[in-house]
Parts: sequence; structure tokens; C-alpha cells
Amino acid sequence: MRFRNSSVRAKVTALLVSLALLWAFAAWVTLRDGVNLLWAATINSNVVEPSTPLLLELQRERRLTMAALTAGSPATDKGLRDQRAKTDALRTEFTTSASGDIVAFAADDGLNQRLAEVIAHLNELPAARKAIDSGKTDLSEATARYDGVIDYLYRMYDSVASFDDKQIARDGRTLSELSRSAEILSREDALMAAVFTRGGFTGTEHDEFVQTVGIFRYTLAEVVGKLPPQDRAAYEAWTKSRSAMRLQAMETQLIRHPVSVDSLPVSDTEWKAASAAALSGLQQVAFTGGARLLDRTAPVAVGTIVRLVLAGGLGLLAVVASVVLSVTTTRQLLAQLKKLRDAAHELSDDRLPGVVERIGRGEEVDLAREAPALEFGDDEIGQVGQAFNTVQHTAVSVAAEQAELRRSIRDILLSLARRTQGLVHRQLTVLDVMERRETDPEELKELFRLDHLAIRMRRNAENLIVLSGSSPARTWRRSVPMVDVVRGALAEVEDYTRVTLMPMRDIVLVGRAVGDVIHLLAELIENAVSFSPPYTDVQVSGQLVANGYVIEIEDRGLGMKPEDLDAANERIADPPEFRISGTARLGLYVVSRLAERHGIQVVLKASPYGGTTVVVLLPQELVEVDETPDPVEHEPQVTSLPRRTTTATAVRPAAVRPATRENVRTLKSARPMRLPEPEEPEQETPVTPAAPEFTPGGLPLRVPQANLAPALREEAPAVTPEEDDDERSPEEIRAMMGSLQSGTRLGRTEAAKLIGDDQSGGDT
Repeated sequence: MRFRNSSVRAKVTALLVSLALLWAFAAWVTLRDGVNLLWAATINSNVVEPSTPLLLELQRERRLTMAALTAGSPATDKGLRDQRAKTDALRTEFTTSASGDIVAFAADDGLNQRLAEVIAHLNELPAARKAIDSGKTDLSEATARYDGVIDYLYRMYDSVASFDDKQIARDGRTLSELSRSAEILSREDALMAAVFTRGGFTGTEHDEFVQTVGIFRYTLAEVVGKLPPQDRAAYEAWTKSRSAMRLQAMETQLIRHPVSVDSLPVSDTEWKAASAAALSGLQQVAFTGGARLLDRTAPVAVGTIVRLVLAGGLGLLAVVASVVLSVTTTRQLLAQLKKLRDAAHELSDDRLPGVVERIGRGEEVDLAREAPALEFGDDEIGQVGQAFNTVQHTAVSVAAEQAELRRSIRDILLSLARRTQGLVHRQLTVLDVMERRETDPEELKELFRLDHLAIRMRRNAENLIVLSGSSPARTWRRSVPMVDVVRGALAEVEDYTRVTLMPMRDIVLVGRAVGDVIHLLAELIENAVSFSPPYTDVQVSGQLVANGYVIEIEDRGLGMKPEDLDAANERIADPPEFRISGTARLGLYVVSRLAERHGIQVVLKASPYGGTTVVVLLPQELVEVDETPDPVEHEPQVTSLPRRTTTATAVRPAAVRPATRENVRTLKSARPMRLPEPEEPEQETPVTPAAPEFTPGGLPLRVPQANLAPALREEAPAVTPEEDDDERSPEEIRAMMGSLQSGTRLGRTEAAKLIGDDQSGGDT
């Protein structure tokens, strides 16, 4: 599977390596034949040729030794000493030639072992001669010594490398058997030399002679049927020669001669002449056949050389040509594939995103221009290229359709969000009117809950607007204090009573960023409240830093894993493209879009309390220092922006106490402040109310008409008490007084609780 998945270059390289290995194998097989011929020639010149005359001299020395040993004077026989000198000269020459390094390298293990055995037995000849001369060795032991050396020579011949040609190898074995027959005749001649010296046969010698003659004739009968035609003709000529026929006749006479008769039917001179001539003729037949066999091996050697040239030379040329052709073809193939790959990357990385982006901007896209057809030729790669052209055109078309579909979906989302936003705005207006008319505290409390839910609905509608890539319609022209911005964000959070607001300093936020910052903080605070236990608080604090203004939102929940924090920070820093399928963590996507719009940095990190801390860094161009601080130093004012008054104070369980670093409180059950609706250009600038006074318990004093809407600030027509009294029924007056009493009683109770808490905190 790995090779199947490898590159084209790797596959071609593997193919070339396989081809080279195949050529190397074929060349080695052919070269091995040539090497075998070379080694055979080396063995023939260094082993076989020096051993042939040594074999003949050993046969002559054996005959003279047996004759001299029978006569009882081997040490004084001059002819034997001369023959030993000739044998020693040839033995030294053979030992030197066969012991060379070239022979050891050319011979195989079997031939090296046979050579070692022959040399070892040849080195034992001097000791055997001394034993013979001293009379310590009898005739049979001396004969066995020479026969053993000669037998090892013939074993060495059998281990010489054979030819691969079966016919030549078979003819070579036949000639070797013929040479062994000549050796048997030589042994027969040596035995008769001892017999003629003694003047007659002993019983043992006659039996041995009969046995040797039988073996000689049997081996000749076996060899004659295997000889090649030319060698068989030479052999038949030898058998019809006078010496061979005379030798056969004398052998027959000696076999029939009784052992008890002292005189032999054949003289020494006749036997010696006939046996020498017959042995020389038979050896000549074997040597001539060997020469003809070598001549027959010449064509085999030529054929081997031709195969070597073809397999080595022409095969190498074919391999080189294949390598060149493969490399050239591979380069062209890789160039076309690279062109196809680059086109695919350009399509996926540049053109398709560009088409989608341009369609998203509403531009017209020419598909023929964006997906031009590429030319790859008419071969197989060209067919793949044509298929890629089709795929490319289809991909661009589908991308255009998908981009148009996404743009349509964004338009639908924007349209729905705008409609929802309009309905929510109208709902808030109706709720404002109802709140002003309502005097029942319980009913007013429920109206405030509806007001809060409507504000949250408006945030959800603005989320759809952000997801569609547009901006919400709410904008402010004037700067707003930072504390009011945070309170406006709290107004859009469900469980706002769990949020503790720390001092924010006298910092204002520029009007163009107020709506988006409120939305951003509301999303983050909503997440902090949602993912923390209900019995814990979420703390919101702010401070001025060198690069702007930092707002920290810290919860005490279970926190997030480091990898989840990194993923969330990366998602906020580099928001991905919004997709319909990606519905998870839409809040983070909205935060990232709002932060990207104003250059706000939002970072999530682990809190020391085990939860998560969100750091929101507002750039310097979005914040300003408030030059008109509140009358009470470092105290955020609850009524710093226009608010509805009516009977809201009566139903609010607690008011905001002065916030300091030593004693920070938050409204746990009161309704958070909702910022007024964004000002339209034609509306009049609201009149800033005077700084409110505070009761000894820390509650702000209600100022009549201090937080009325601009449209209600016109002076109402005077109504006389009589007319007012006449228009109100007793039930209405009773309800108003009951509401006033309930609100007063509730305010005093909460003030007493706050004073008690302060005293207990001071004591601690």
C-alpha cells in the first residue's frame, strides 16, 4: 500500500532500479560463464598441464621401483635414481604452480581440497623412498604408496571445473575414464616387471595379474561405447595395432600359464616392448581426445563471449536508453501534473474565494473568464486536464451559486432582524406608555419584566444583524459614561442580579461605539452568568490603562481547558466566515465581529478563582476622560442619563448606594438601568438633570420631572385643584396613597438593612 501511494518519481525510479538489477543479473549469469572459462583455462594451465607429465613419470618410477625391490637392490639401482630425479623435478614444478594464489582464487572448495591432498601425498614420496631403499617396505606396500598418489591425481581431475555444455562435459568424463584404463595397464606392466625380475609368478601375483587384466579389459569395453566418433575411430585403430594385439595375446598366455611352472611363456623383452607401445598408444588416444575436446570448447567460449557482449554491452545500452527515456518522460509527466496541480491550487486558493468574495460584495462574475479552459494536450494527461476543466467550471459555478445563496440568506436574516427590531422597538414604546400609566406596584413589576425581556429580544435581533454582516441601527451621537454603558449591558442580561459592578471611574465612551460595546459586554456577561453556578457572583470592573480602557468580567465557575481558551481566543481574534451549519458558539462569533469593527481586543484567560476572566481592551480613540465628574467623588450616578420616573421608585426593592472600593454593592433584585433609545438628528438635546440629593440611608431623592422624555418636557396646561379633585374618584385616590405608603415602607426597610450591613462590615 505504501508503494501504491508513493509519488510518480519514486515509482519510475523503482522501475529503473528493477531494470538495472535485471540487467545486472543477466550480465552476471553470462559473465559467470566467461569467468568459468577463465578459471577453467587457469586450472588447465596451472594444474592439469603440469600434472600430466608428473603422472607419466610416477608410473615409470613405480615400475622401476617394483623391479628393483624384487631384485633386492633399490638403493643401488642407477636407473631408479635417475627416474626419481625426473619425478622430483616435475613434482616441484607442479607444487609451485598449483600452490599459487591465482589457482586458489580460481578453484572451488572441492578442487582446493583435492589439490591439498595431492600435494600432501607428493610430499610423502621422499619418506616412502627411504623406506623402500632401507628394505622396511615390501612390494605390496610400495605399490600401494605409488597407487595412492596417482589415485589422488585422478580425483583431482574429477574436481576440475566442468563445462556447462552437457555433451562436452560427458565426453570429458569419458576421456577421463579412458585415461584411468591406461593407468590400470600401467599397473599391470609394473606388476609384470616384478614378475620378470623374479622369473615367475607367485600365487598372489598371478591372481592379482588376472584381476588387473580383467579390470583393464572391462573398463575399455565400457569406455568404447561412450567415446565420440573421432575418438572411437582412434581407439579402434589402437586396438587393431600390432602392439595392442600382441599385448592381448601375451596377457592370455600369462593368464593360462600354470603357477607351478617356473618358466614364463613370454620373455621380458617381448612384454616390455609390447606393453610400452600399447600403453603409449592408449595414452596418446586419450591425450588426442582431450585436445579435440578443447578445440570443441572454443565455440562455447565464443558463444559465452558473444552473450557477455550482448548482455553486458547491448543490455547496458538498453538500460541507459531506458533510463534516459524514463527520465525524459517522467519530467514531461511531472511538468504536466505540476501544471494541473498549480491550476487546482489556484482554483481552490485564489479564484474560488475571490469569486465568492466578489459575489458577496454584489459584483457580477463572468464564469468563462474566471474558469478559463487549460490546454494539456491530447494524451492521457490531457484527458485528465479536460476533466479538470469541467470540474473547474462546475466548481466555480457551484461556488457562485453558493455565494449567491449565502448572500440571499444574509439578506433574509437582515430583513427578519430589521422587522423584529422594529417590532421590539414598538413594543418598548408601548411598555413605556403602560409603565407611566400603571400605579399598581405588582403590575408595574411585571411590566418591568416584560421590558427586560423585550430588551433581550432586541439584542437577539441585533445578533442576526451582526451575523448578516450589517450594523445595528442604534447609534449615539454623544458620549456616554462608561458606568451607564455597563449598566445598559446588564439590562440585556437575564440574571443581572448576580452581577457585581465595581467602580468604573469618570470615563465616557464615544457615541459611535456605545451600541456595539453594550452588545459586546452583554454577550460576555451573559456567558459568564450562564456558565457559572447560580450561587456565585460575576464581577465587572474597569480601569484606565496606557493603551485605552480595560473592562474585566470575571466569573467563578468551572473554567475552561487551556486548549479551549486558546481556541476561543483564536476564534475571537480571527473570526471565520459565518456558515449556516456552524451554530455552535454564535455569541463568540458576534463578539469577534463587534470587536473587529472597532478594534477592540477581547482575551479570555483563567481566573485565580477557578473560573474565566474576560479582558476587554477599548482603544484610546473610543474612550475619553469625563471633564464634568459627578458631585460625589468616585461615585457613579444612577440618574446620570434620562430615565423614566413615574412610580418606578415605588416598586424598586433597593436603590444603588454610593460605590467605593471599600464597600461595593449591587442591586440584587432591582431592575437594571436601560439606556434611552438612540437620539435622532431632529430630536432636541435632553436637558441634563441637576445632581440629585441623597437621604441619610444613601437613597437618592426623587426629583419631579427630572427624567422625563424630551417630548414630555413641554409645560402641561394648569389644572386647578378643584378640577383635579373632581376628575379623580375615591378609589383612584385610595390606590395612589396605598402605593405611596407601600413604597415608603419598603424603601425604609431596605435602607435600614443597608445601614446594618455597613455597620457590621465596619466592625469586621
